Amino acid sequence: MATSGDLYDLLETLFVRLLNLAESDGMDALIELDLSFSQARTLFCLAHNCDEMPIHAIADRLTLSDAAAGRNVDQLVKLDLVERRESPDDRRVKLISLSPAGQKIAAQHFESKTASIRAFTEKLPADQREQLCEALAAILAGEALRPGPQGPDNQETCK
Repeated sequence: MATSGDLYDLLETLFVRLLNLAESDGMDALIELDLSFSQARTLFCLAHNCDEMPIHAIADRLTLSDAAAGRNVDQLVKLDLVERRESPDDRRVKLISLSPAGQKIAAQHFESKTASIRAFTEKLPADQREQLCEALAAILAGEALRPGPQGPDNQETCK
């Protein structure tokens, strides 16, 4: 019988391998733009948020100083990946959103991850695919992944 430690080790290995496949496919556009890791995180934070955000909210989500978040935004503005405008409620607040070019880069990155996972599922032998599908369906229907006392906290996707 498998222990929780055994399962952890297997899941960690699976996720690391899946993420490595997806990252190598999705990093090309980011490398071409010469984005720093912090700038890429800022871009994807905005993509996950799906709305404009003030710089201080980006800083909070990414655990950066306001100055560091502002520098990231400045560079992304220069690359035409984000747009900055004044808040209609407070002119001191700058609202940041993805530009069409930034939306395209983020979409391409996420699509490459999806394609990598799809390729993995297509490579699985039919019997393993069926077993994994049944196991995951049962897990997702259960309570282990539900927010609350028994499940994980609702964590921000931008961290």
